[in-house]
Amino acid sequence: MNEHSTPTTNPSRAVRLETFGGPEVLELQEIPAPQAGAGQIRVRVTAAGLNPMDWFMTSDAETGARFGFSLPIGFGTDYAGVVDQIGDGVTEFAVGDRVFGGALSRAIADFVVVEVAGTIAVGGQAHHTPDGIDDNTAAVLTIAGCTAAAALAVVDLGPGDTVLMGGAGGGVGVFAVQLARLAGARVIGTGSPTSADFLRSLGAEPVTYGDGLADRVRDLAPDGITAAIDLHGSETAQVARELGVADSRITTIAGQIDGITPANGANAVPGTLEEIARLVATNDLRVPIAAAFPVEQVRAAVELQAGRHVQGKVVIEL
Repeated sequence: MNEHSTPTTNPSRAVRLETFGGPEVLELQEIPAPQAGAGQIRVRVTAAGLNPMDWFMTSDAETGARFGFSLPIGFGTDYAGVVDQIGDGVTEFAVGDRVFGGALSRAIADFVVVEVAGTIAVGGQAHHTPDGIDDNTAAVLTIAGCTAAAALAVVDLGPGDTVLMGGAGGGVGVFAVQLARLAGARVIGTGSPTSADFLRSLGAEPVTYGDGLADRVRDLAPDGITAAIDLHGSETAQVARELGVADSRITTIAGQIDGITPANGANAVPGTLEEIARLVATNDLRVPIAAAFPVEQVRAAVELQAGRHVQGKVVIEL
């Protein structure tokens, strides 16, 4: 680290897993504070956003191995905070800068070290937080924002499109609905009956998921739909096929269906997060925060998020 770094705080806290499993295995532990090396910055994390991938990746040993994890391991990927230490050679950031980004399965901690030239999966990444965006909001932009943008890119939405969006009120859905509307598309969003008003507030026309979905969509869009984004499983994608949508204009983020290209946030084009942050800062994109928990209540927060019925995003505050 260089002379502009602040003194090390030691020990520090981090949410860790000593064994793979559900929310019950999450522990808030004291660990040595990480130090920024060359080409790295250390961020004092103030807020971390939860995503389904967080608990899915660490749910069992087989899944963890697919992501290259070995125990013990941290938890959470989205974060926001303030740079408090910079390594040699870093010119893009300074101590005191507000930043947000992603660091795979290690973000819910007092400090996270990220590579200035890294990626979310390898080394972590950081972006400057624009004025006008609070840390709780910045902390939920990375995974959901990139995934939503990647999904829209797969189906290439534009004016004149009518898109059926499954799971439209979830963490990715709140971004995908609004980005689709900004692209000029009409959005029909699936959800439970109790989510109808929330979906309307995002700009979607609500439709109840489950048996009979195809008929309900026909009633809403007698001229047909032109694209589909399934943010939950495979029901929406299968219904879109039934309604005559070409596979090239259907995408999923959770379900795998032969012939349909899945969307991956890692494939979002460069500049995606900066553009999403700009839209949030100018109030053109609204980010609903469903709940915020202190880090000591991380298990309860993950249980809520894992229920998959949260309208918006869940935040951990540090």
